[in-house]
Amino acid sequence: MGSYIDYLSGLVGWERFRAAQFGIHHYCTIGLNSKEANNEALAEQVIEVLPRYLLKEGVVAVGEIGYDDQTAAEDKFYRAQLALAKELDMLVLVHTPHRDKKSGTTRSMDVAVEMGVAPARVIIDHNNEETVQEVLDRGFWSAFTIYPHTKMGNERMVEIVRRYGSERIIVDSSADWGVSDPLSVPKTARLMLDRGIRSEDVEATCYGNALAAYGQSGQMQEEHWLNPAPIDQRVLFEGNSVLRGQSARGRVARDCSARRRDRVRVSWQLAALRGCKKTVASEGRSRCILGATRDPERSRFFHNLRAGGRKGR
Repeated sequence: MGSYIDYLSGLVGWERFRAAQFGIHHYCTIGLNSKEANNEALAEQVIEVLPRYLLKEGVVAVGEIGYDDQTAAEDKFYRAQLALAKELDMLVLVHTPHRDKKSGTTRSMDVAVEMGVAPARVIIDHNNEETVQEVLDRGFWSAFTIYPHTKMGNERMVEIVRRYGSERIIVDSSADWGVSDPLSVPKTARLMLDRGIRSEDVEATCYGNALAAYGQSGQMQEEHWLNPAPIDQRVLFEGNSVLRGQSARGRVARDCSARRRDRVRVSWQLAALRGCKKTVASEGRSRCILGATRDPERSRFFHNLRAGGRKGR
């Protein structure tokens, strides 16, 4: 349990500080993952300390929570965390099971509704072609984690958006234990454009819908990365620095010179991704869905989407 507390403390402390030192506004979700819910002795202790971390700055939702093997223990702690979300007026991020996904997704939504959590405040992740219709029909957010070789791929994602449109559909990516690609979001966005998906649908699924969903938390605001705070690498976190022998650059002003802005501006791919990590607290994994770059302008990529162009490759 001590290691668990250290990990959660790192997510809301050091990792948030470290991200800010590189111009990234860090957000995370925190929860007891369904796999670890089956260790009931540990799970009981985690549930006790979760409120301490859920109320920290930058925590946008309770999650990932839900089912893996759909055991009685998973159900018990899924319900406990839904109750916490309702009590604290927080959003919920649901992990749908890899096995028997369709029935597990239905069950996840049934229990959320039973526990009194509004569908509009629940993001159902790891959807596929079997689950998306019901998730949308019932008013939940339908998220898809894109992997390069397994689970949901970007080719399939393009066809899902072509069929179902962009309303309440979110494309996210992963920095997982296995083979994954944190740049899956911009790569999928580019493929959508190349396959004739409307630019407004691309921006909605790869940027705007995530902001709309997680923005309900009051923690995530576009202003955070459009008008970012200056970076001061002389600042320490409990005596620690992100520097490894380099000299601190001091304050990097928002209205910096063109040369400096070129240094901190990321490629259109990273700008599209916006750099933020959605972190699965109990598994040591993180998935990028939305975030902030040091560039105070909207990314060139999304600017060109609005203009209907194909620039910025």
